[in-house]
Amino acid sequence: MTSTGPPPLRPFGLVLHHDGRWSHEGHPILNRKLREHFDRSVEYVPDECKYIVRLKHFRGEIEVEEAAFFVREIDAEAGEVALSDGTRSVLDLGSLHASPIDDALLCHVKHGAAPGGLLARFTHAAQSELLDAVELDEDEVPGIVWKGRFTPLPAL
Repeated sequence: MTSTGPPPLRPFGLVLHHDGRWSHEGHPILNRKLREHFDRSVEYVPDECKYIVRLKHFRGEIEVEEAAFFVREIDAEAGEVALSDGTRSVLDLGSLHASPIDDALLCHVKHGAAPGGLLARFTHAAQSELLDAVELDEDEVPGIVWKGRFTPLPAL
């Protein structure tokens, strides 16, 4: 019998928590290099609507507590964010909203991967960077200079 592709995805106990921590079968992953490798290896499989990590020839389904990607930096001039997987994505400021877990900022990125994009969570540093750039216009509307023009922010 010949295989027609990779084996079906199944969870194997790896969890990406809302705050960026990783655990395996309930035990925290403490090795920094391994955590960083997992961060860079997160992928979305649109055909199966699942998140995976890929390590050489192995791919395994992961449980994502809230968001699979984390905003590490913002680039207001380009209108982009740098993500935990090492990619950059256009940020639609209108997608900003607060996490129901702890009010951290969330947004939608990687718009080509799924309808509406994929959820990303701001790190503390990136959230501070964004909030430090907030200004008020003449009508006291909060916004940010994004891609060279003032853009109002959604109510958070």
